[in-house]
Amino acid sequence: MSTTDGDRTLEHLDVLVVGAGLSGIGAAYRISTMLPGRSWAVLEARDASGGTWDLFRYPGVRSDSDMLTLGFPWAPWRDDDAIADGGKILRYLRETAAEHGIEERIRYRHRVVAASWSTPDARWTVTVERPGGVHETLTCGFLYLCCGYYDYDRGHDPEIPGRADFAGRVVHPQFWPDDLDVAGRRVVVIGSGATAVTLVPALADRGADVTMLQRTPSWVTALPRRDRVRDAVRRVVPGRVGDDVVRYKNVLTTMAFYQLSRRRPALARGLLARGAARALGSKEMAEHFTASYDPWDQRLCIVPDGDLFRVLREGRAHVVTDTIDTMTAQGVRLASGRELPADVVVTATGLRLEIAGGIAFDVDGETRSTRDLVVYRGLMFGDVPNLAVCVGYVNASWTLRADLASRYVCRLVDHMDAHGWRTAVPRPPDGMTGSPLLPLSSGYVTRAASLLPRQGDRAPWLMRQNYLLDRRDLLRGDVAEAMEFSR
Repeated sequence: MSTTDGDRTLEHLDVLVVGAGLSGIGAAYRISTMLPGRSWAVLEARDASGGTWDLFRYPGVRSDSDMLTLGFPWAPWRDDDAIADGGKILRYLRETAAEHGIEERIRYRHRVVAASWSTPDARWTVTVERPGGVHETLTCGFLYLCCGYYDYDRGHDPEIPGRADFAGRVVHPQFWPDDLDVAGRRVVVIGSGATAVTLVPALADRGADVTMLQRTPSWVTALPRRDRVRDAVRRVVPGRVGDDVVRYKNVLTTMAFYQLSRRRPALARGLLARGAARALGSKEMAEHFTASYDPWDQRLCIVPDGDLFRVLREGRAHVVTDTIDTMTAQGVRLASGRELPADVVVTATGLRLEIAGGIAFDVDGETRSTRDLVVYRGLMFGDVPNLAVCVGYVNASWTLRADLASRYVCRLVDHMDAHGWRTAVPRPPDGMTGSPLLPLSSGYVTRAASLLPRQGDRAPWLMRQNYLLDRRDLLRGDVAEAMEFSR
């Protein structure tokens, strides 16, 4: 369908999805199956699909949750590894998109830079930047942003004193160079989060002498790379039913430990500390993995088959807890006076959060900044019509919530069509108290606190981190609750 705007003819779509990563591919499948007959497309800024799994190429990149829940429920993960390498995940996403007719709906090198809502027209006008700085526009009835929640163009890379004096190479994992050979070289990895604990064993296995330099310890636990329970269940209950059994086993196991950490933090601390000591064979070394905060105040780091603990135990990698004084020509000098010699320094210092893909959007000419908004059901914004943002869980697999969000969007659009509504806008109540969107004290969250939308103090204005409650509300809850519709 097309519309006329002055002397221009604009393409119009019923639903427009932004982002062709895990969230966007999942959204596209739900739209194609739950909203048959509607026009839709997926816009992707990069020249390939896969999102995170296409962008991140650093050694060892892998899932940090099990693939039975990170994979799509409608396209079960079949590989033997429950915690999988990035290459396998990328292949799975692309093969799934091709198999279900999604690939042909993806428009690459279409970067959405702005979106403007018109109440009289009941539609979004979306501005797209193409290669060469060319701008195009199109319109849509519903805009669904599935571009993740971090900045693809910039990682968090703090200024380190003396960096210009360092004679070696400084690398950020988000932009890993293809030509970097670490074999036989001394590598210092700065950081203690999910990226650092992934990089250290991978670099050690590539022949590097690796030191993980952390300012403070993180909680780290080992999980089997292969899920033996899944193997056993599949032998007894093959097919989709067996997949669902294992999926819910993993959901409930993750939820149980999260709830234990919230309700009995001392017990959770003890379990994690003892597990690290056993895996390392040293209580003294385990002190480097005994965090000062309670488990799940920050995201728990997972190491498959204890690979990080293994290379530390074998002496092929080392861990140092200290702060940086300055970089020198030969390496990194610490506040204690010790110097870590290095040929390569990896700044695994985290991500930069960016909700809604950094897209500038306005409603009837009034700019709406995400920092001023409150979330509705964790996926729409108060007083912003016909727009949803796909954000997954921080305490479980991203896809669990992303898939519920996409199914809710389809329910809402179908409800609007059935009743002849053209506009749906959540209306927050007066006097509602706001609270932080994400329940973590991690650096990447606190750095972005002033930029993130907030959640409210009551349903449906909450960003829950609970799959079972969200499943009930997003799949069976009243789509009209706190929603204002118009024709």
